[in-house]
Amino acid sequence: MEPSSNKEVLERFAQLYQEVFEHDGYGDIRLEMKILRRGQKEIIIHCGRQYRYVVDFANESARN
Repeated sequence: MEPSSNKEVLERFAQLYQEVFEHDGYGDIRLEMKILRRGQKEIIIHCGRQYRYVVDFANESARN
Protein backbone atom coordinates (compact mmCIF):
# COMPACT_ATOMS: atom_id res chain seq x y z
CA MET A 1 0.00 0.00 0.00
CA GLU A 2 1.47 3.35 -1.05
CA PRO A 3 1.56 6.04 1.67
CA SER A 4 -1.25 8.61 1.61
CA SER A 5 -1.25 12.13 2.99
CA ASN A 6 -3.10 13.55 5.97
CA LYS A 7 -4.93 15.80 3.51
CA GLU A 8 -6.40 12.77 1.68
CA VAL A 9 -7.60 11.25 4.95
CA LEU A 10 -9.16 14.51 6.15
CA GLU A 11 -10.89 15.08 2.80
CA ARG A 12 -12.42 11.58 2.88
CA PHE A 13 -13.49 12.02 6.52
CA ALA A 14 -15.13 15.37 5.71
CA GLN A 15 -16.91 13.84 2.70
CA LEU A 16 -18.24 10.95 4.78
CA TYR A 17 -19.33 13.30 7.57
CA GLN A 18 -21.30 15.37 5.05
CA GLU A 19 -22.96 12.24 3.63
CA VAL A 20 -23.98 11.00 7.10
CA PHE A 21 -25.20 14.49 8.09
CA GLU A 22 -27.41 14.75 5.00
CA HIS A 23 -28.78 11.21 5.45
CA ASP A 24 -32.36 11.00 6.78
CA GLY A 25 -31.58 8.20 9.21
CA TYR A 26 -28.97 6.87 11.57
CA GLY A 27 -25.31 7.11 10.62
CA ASP A 28 -22.08 5.96 12.23
CA ILE A 29 -18.46 6.95 11.60
CA ARG A 30 -15.55 5.39 13.46
CA LEU A 31 -11.84 6.15 13.18
CA GLU A 32 -8.99 3.76 14.05
CA MET A 33 -5.27 4.57 14.12
CA LYS A 34 -2.54 1.98 14.46
CA ILE A 35 1.18 2.61 14.71
CA LEU A 36 3.14 0.66 12.10
CA ARG A 37 6.84 0.10 11.68
CA ARG A 38 8.96 2.41 9.53
CA GLY A 39 7.44 5.62 10.91
CA GLN A 40 3.94 5.10 9.54
CA LYS A 41 0.39 4.94 10.85
CA GLU A 42 -2.52 2.97 9.45
CA ILE A 43 -5.76 4.94 9.52
CA ILE A 44 -9.05 3.14 9.02
CA ILE A 45 -12.32 5.04 8.64
CA HIS A 46 -15.39 2.84 9.19
CA CYS A 47 -18.56 4.19 7.61
CA GLY A 48 -20.58 1.43 5.98
CA ARG A 49 -17.32 0.16 4.52
CA GLN A 50 -13.67 0.56 5.44
CA TYR A 51 -11.40 3.23 3.99
CA ARG A 52 -7.77 2.33 4.73
CA TYR A 53 -4.80 4.68 4.53
CA VAL A 54 -1.12 4.42 5.46
CA VAL A 55 0.36 7.80 6.35
CA ASP A 56 3.99 8.65 7.06
CA PHE A 57 4.44 9.72 10.67
CA ALA A 58 7.46 11.26 12.39
CA ASN A 59 7.28 10.68 16.15
CA GLU A 60 8.40 13.90 17.85
CA SER A 61 9.50 12.16 21.08
CA ALA A 62 11.74 9.75 19.14
CA ARG A 63 13.67 12.65 17.61
CA ASN A 64 14.46 14.33 20.95
